[in-house]
Amino acid sequence: MKSVADDLRQEQLRRQQSMSAMDRILLSLALGENAARQFADLHGVSLEAAKRALQRQRQTGRKRSACHDGLLA
Repeated sequence: MKSVADDLRQEQLRRQQSMSAMDRILLSLALGENAARQFADLHGVSLEAAKRALQRQRQTGRKRSACHDGLLA
């Protein structure tokens, strides 16, 4: 038996498949910007401070990469 969640996932997949690669990239960027705005509003910080905080959260727990460090040097 299919659930409502299954139907929603299928509909979302169909919508995404009908989008061009550029449209998917633009949607992803818009969703990220929206998340940063919501974080900023929730925590009472500027949009830039929210973006920095979210970036730090993404880095938490990651291991340093010698390859990546070499590229930045």
